[in-house]
Amino acid sequence: MTQVQVYGDITPRTAAYAVFPLLVRGHEDMILERLGATFVIPDNKTKVAKWRRYEMLPLATTPLVEGVTPTGTKPTITDVTATLVQYGDFIPFSDFIMDTHEDPLLKEYSALCMQQWTETIETIRWNVVKAGSNVGFANGLARTSVNTPISLAAQRKATRALKRQRGKHITSIVSSNGNFRTEPIEAAFIAIAHSDVENDIRNMQGFIPTKQYGSGQTSWPNEIGAVEDVRYMRSTLFTPFLGGGAASTTMVNTAGVADVYPVIYFAKDFYGIVPLKGKAAVSLMVVNPKPVAGDPLGQRGTVGWKTTQTAVILNDLWGYRLEVAATA
Repeated sequence: MTQVQVYGDITPRTAAYAVFPLLVRGHEDMILERLGATFVIPDNKTKVAKWRRYEMLPLATTPLVEGVTPTGTKPTITDVTATLVQYGDFIPFSDFIMDTHEDPLLKEYSALCMQQWTETIETIRWNVVKAGSNVGFANGLARTSVNTPISLAAQRKATRALKRQRGKHITSIVSSNGNFRTEPIEAAFIAIAHSDVENDIRNMQGFIPTKQYGSGQTSWPNEIGAVEDVRYMRSTLFTPFLGGGAASTTMVNTAGVADVYPVIYFAKDFYGIVPLKGKAAVSLMVVNPKPVAGDPLGQRGTVGWKTTQTAVILNDLWGYRLEVAATA
């Protein structure tokens, strides 16, 4: 029986050292990683992540009767679960290219795997958070009507919907410096959008760029700035619905039909993730070419990665998808 090594042919110490900068880089590149409600799965416990919410009690507006004990109220508990899923890929290479190529291939291949890993997980989470049912449009009543950019009025409609459902401002974020701890931030809702929408966000009334933040407020990687109580972040991974809107030549379009960009506004605990923390979050696997069964001359090797992840919307009413066009 073939023995499977977690880290391939490099030692666990070397693998752990290699994984650590990947995790740090991942936190820099991944927006949704730093803002979700986290659930850390202990080793050898379960493949199901579970978040629990205690719902608000109804108001006790009925006056008490002297000497009569009220019936009391049993709290309502809501559990949200998500099943862990594995993802991974690898790059094959030959012993010949390792012996003759001028580039440090293992380093380059590891960097390629890191980029593939972070963008894969970010995209999977994006597909989850953009699927919420709480939605509005920059103009019209349906996606097919959209051909107008984002506006302050549209933002206020989104934040009003969050506040009406008692969505809370986000007050902490996972640090991107590698220690994987949370750090306090100025209370705000968060909005995430594709980079194509950035110019329109900057043109919104009351926009404050990150360089003008006060001394007590620091900016994050990929942050654009703030408008009222919303901080905006952008990524090319937050993809639009191509040609999903109305006819337009002044907006970014596909064959004369406006592309529709989801801008996701959310409050604290809108979605949950299994975070990328610790060496168990991702396995970097390097198999150097060596003679084995099936490869008797030791001509093939691989560099790859594997991770176990999940994401889920925890409270649909604490997120709001505003669908907008982007000025060409």
